[in-house]
Amino acid sequence: MTKVRTLREQPRAVKHVSFDKKGEHLAVSCTDGNIYVYSLDGDEPEMVKKVDGMIKSLETESESSSKVLWHPDGRAFATPTALRDVQVMSTNDWARQRVFKTNHTADITAAAWSPNGALLVTTSHDLDMKLWDTKTQKLLKTFDDIKATILAMVWHPSENILSYTNNEGELFIHTDFVPEEHLPLLNKSIVLAPFFHDPSEGRAGLAPAPQANGATRELPGRPRQRDGTPDSLDDLLGPDFRDDGARDDGDEDMEDFVVDDDGAGYAQGVNGHGKRTNGHLNGVEPLAKKRATASSLFRPQIHEPFQPGSTPWRGNRRLLCCSLTGNVETVSQEGRHHTVTVNFYDQHTFRNFHFTDIFLYDKACLNENGTLFACQPNSAGDGNPAMIYYRPHETWTTRTDWRTNLPTGESVTAIALSDSYVCVTTSTNYVRIYSLFGLPIRIYRQKSSPAVTCAAWRDYILTIGNGPIQSDLSTQLLYTIDNIKHDTVYQDSDILALPPNTTLDSVFFSASGDPYIYDSSGVLLTLLNWRTNGQARWVPMLDTRQLSRLATGGKEETYWPVGVAPSSTGDLKFHCMIIKGRERYPSAPVPHLSEFAFEIPLSSAIDKKVLLGADEEELSDDEAAGKKKGESKQQEHEQAFILSSTLHAQLSSTLSHTRPSSDQKRDLTNLEVAIDRALLQLLGLECLAGEDHGMKALEIVSLMRDANGKMLDLAGKVASRYGRDVLGEFSEAREDLAALERDYEEVAADSLEGDEGAEAEY
Repeated sequence: MTKVRTLREQPRAVKHVSFDKKGEHLAVSCTDGNIYVYSLDGDEPEMVKKVDGMIKSLETESESSSKVLWHPDGRAFATPTALRDVQVMSTNDWARQRVFKTNHTADITAAAWSPNGALLVTTSHDLDMKLWDTKTQKLLKTFDDIKATILAMVWHPSENILSYTNNEGELFIHTDFVPEEHLPLLNKSIVLAPFFHDPSEGRAGLAPAPQANGATRELPGRPRQRDGTPDSLDDLLGPDFRDDGARDDGDEDMEDFVVDDDGAGYAQGVNGHGKRTNGHLNGVEPLAKKRATASSLFRPQIHEPFQPGSTPWRGNRRLLCCSLTGNVETVSQEGRHHTVTVNFYDQHTFRNFHFTDIFLYDKACLNENGTLFACQPNSAGDGNPAMIYYRPHETWTTRTDWRTNLPTGESVTAIALSDSYVCVTTSTNYVRIYSLFGLPIRIYRQKSSPAVTCAAWRDYILTIGNGPIQSDLSTQLLYTIDNIKHDTVYQDSDILALPPNTTLDSVFFSASGDPYIYDSSGVLLTLLNWRTNGQARWVPMLDTRQLSRLATGGKEETYWPVGVAPSSTGDLKFHCMIIKGRERYPSAPVPHLSEFAFEIPLSSAIDKKVLLGADEEELSDDEAAGKKKGESKQQEHEQAFILSSTLHAQLSSTLSHTRPSSDQKRDLTNLEVAIDRALLQLLGLECLAGEDHGMKALEIVSLMRDANGKMLDLAGKVASRYGRDVLGEFSEAREDLAALERDYEEVAADSLEGDEGAEAEY
């Protein structure tokens, strides 16, 4: 009683409280019909979730129950609902999972999981007690000999006994509660919670993650086996090398040949093989032993495969694809089929459609030409191979949809769709390229393996796979960019730049055909000079953690990447979905697309605010306001300069390898003007700062591109306006630039002499 915690979030009286098995979370069932889940890790309880619409609003004196029942595996809980059912909810994503249709004719008054979570028992005012199979939600037995309303039930931790009390103050101990034919269910180890789809599965949905606790329940009559440990010779050598001869020749007494004849405790904790157990460690290993174990076990952390734009299952729903064209959503039905819905943002050009999916597609891509789907082997029954399905939008033309099967045993890790090709990466590290009519174009084995994901744009294919092992045992991701039409490799197994403890969240091409990646730290990066082998580099274009909207600290949100495309003003922007709170993935209803302008991370919005606040304390109000305004303009112009320079380098690299259009030429000229404009504004600030900033002013002038031949004249006018003596230097710089330009033209003319075709390229 020396430590008291108060839970204050619930507005009305509390009906029930329920701790999870570890005591880390507390669920409060309030009389307002809501469940308040608190985390007890810190000094003060923190409410992590408010669940509404799940339990019935009950008064405190009511005999009906709205108590939270934590599942033994710790990943879910269940509660009685107003419809007299039992609803399961996963605590990983707070999605509603399976429902026990109890068919009770009155409100449920009590319910309880079996110790291993394989069975559920419910009872209600109708004086019926029902036993359920958790995995199938099947009714196993109904007990109709109940004489009074049961208010609470508890299973015996290891025996087949159920104890319960009723509203008449009586306690019953029901032995042999589970019928003999269903005893194998009770004798199982911990059974997973009844989910539509296990939230612990990776984004690729290929394999479930292991249980966090890994605990198993031991029952009488089942001898407990020693857990496998790195220092157990029996486990390392296997059963073939165990000395079981003592049991076979009748010398059973030789098994425990270690005799504690001096009372020193040698024989304490000796197992059946005469070896000392690990009970003396009390769950803690010596540091030296931990080092030896860590060094002897080589377990690299492979980056799991994923489909860009897809989300994990949230209950019975998931998004298969999110693109700038629309999204593809699938809903798992109770039977052996799904319902797939394709939604478009442009309802005037495209029309939404849905269909019944009997193949259980788990991957999709969507663009303006069509929709691509993929399913795994045995998805529609044993023996069915993995399949690719392409459905064009122009179904009224001669183009028809097509399906193709992959070889037996080969599963799909990722798919990509462009205007020209279909790309498929598989579990055998094959990259399979098809035309939009289903014709196989290329097939080759990916060098970096296992495969992670892929993306496509027109004739370009980008594939990513696991590479060498790094010092922290994580794999280094490698990417390759190919031009399928011309059979050219631009970048071959180059390094994908990711910081430590960061994973890749998405990869895509922009609307103009430049590769972009988005990592788990919230940084958007683009690849510059990727058409020149050995010259590619990843440049950050936006750090979502440094957005000005987050500077106050009042918002908690993340961003689900969708793509990069021009906005209504013509500027390239990052399009994403805003995910509120602690959620990581978008859920139904699908959020609208939001767009953010590029902002190369030069300084943190939060740090800038703190720095300016600290400086203002030492200055007067007018001086602080002027300093704040000047630094704000400085940062704004610096951001405009480096962003325009990056976009200019990106566009000029594209135009040097492709046939430029008139719009692209205009955009390149506008970027050159934007660079000079930003430098001219920075020059004005340096001239205003004082005479000692003259060298920096000269450096700024030397960076000007002078696209229209007037910027250097404007720079001289800016300097003369502030009375600086560097005007003459500007004139010299202008003359030097003109001389350099003349020399360059002469050299270029000599190199192109006699080559009429090369002049156009120049």
